Amino acid sequence: METSNRFLSRSELIGFAVLAVVIFVVLPMALDTFRLNLFGKYLTYAFVAIGLVLCWGAGGILSLGQGVFFGLGGYCMAMFLKLEASTPENTAIQSTPGIPDFMDWNQLTALPGWWEPFHSLTFALIAVVAVPVAFAFIIGVAMFTRRVGGVYFAIITQAFAAILTILIIGQQGYTGGVNGITDLRTLLGWDIRTDEAKEILYFVNGVLLFAVLLAAQYVRKSKLGRLLIAMRDQEDRVRFSGYNVANFKIFVFCLGAAFAGIGGAMFTLQVGFMSPTLVGIVPSIEMVIFCAVGGRISILGAVYGALAVNWAKTTFSESFPELWLLGLGGLFIAVVMFFPNGLAGIYADHIAPRIAKLFKKSSDVDLPGSAKTPAE
Repeated sequence: METSNRFLSRSELIGFAVLAVVIFVVLPMALDTFRLNLFGKYLTYAFVAIGLVLCWGAGGILSLGQGVFFGLGGYCMAMFLKLEASTPENTAIQSTPGIPDFMDWNQLTALPGWWEPFHSLTFALIAVVAVPVAFAFIIGVAMFTRRVGGVYFAIITQAFAAILTILIIGQQGYTGGVNGITDLRTLLGWDIRTDEAKEILYFVNGVLLFAVLLAAQYVRKSKLGRLLIAMRDQEDRVRFSGYNVANFKIFVFCLGAAFAGIGGAMFTLQVGFMSPTLVGIVPSIEMVIFCAVGGRISILGAVYGALAVNWAKTTFSESFPELWLLGLGGLFIAVVMFFPNGLAGIYADHIAPRIAKLFKKSSDVDLPGSAKTPAE
């Protein structure tokens, strides 16, 4: 007999297996390299959506600034890749060889000191997680210790997204400005622009996604996960029981930021650039939509939501370039109106019961030799 304390229930195990088949078998076999890389980009948004399931779905913390953490992780990886591409030999035509091209265009004559550590891949990989987490920790301590939550917290995170976008665009000589950091070529000498590299990065992306899914599942099944749900439903009761609610909120908010940072880094590797258009208010709201469409209480639903919404966005924009925003908005409204629990709700209400019946029927079938013999 299954219990709710199992790390993966039967239905969850089936869900993980189906997702693995879709990501690692179906999509690579069905799509060419260009489309596969496109779906790889969609999967990078799933990292953010999984973090939102923990923050918003489990903890009741609606953040409209997750694009900040996605962008910070992406910029950390982009800085390393840009420095690797900006060797004195590759930049010999610049006024100051050895620095990124956008710095030379803005008349900088030396690499800023805070860029220097990003010559190291190890430092960059640590920064991909550490910088978004540090930023989330500052916001979390400032907000949650003062019991700021609900719509007020959502608006404040939205403001942070706007501020960071303005800062990145304004500091063009240090960040690349509105164009972002582009022309990223190699990772430790390995050309990331080839078809073979894009396919390999897609599978690396998938493996990291499943690592994040398992980490999120561990949190959901732990005591922390139960406390998050309790805080979402009855925060005052949890506080009066002696728990420090602010610390739990800070932790899960930082965890969501770490997931988003990893997604941002993989986006940079798969797409080959990072820009402030992925940091601001609009992309942050879109990331919440991914979570809502997938089902904000399901980590697997978050992945399918990111894939479905972005696939619809691409399809609508290719087929109806003037109407794709209306089509995407209509899709979101339809899901919210008719399927309030998103794609995960559709699975729970219509698919899971049928699977359970199949397992029940198979268990009811007598095995060979199990029938009783009549008494002699």
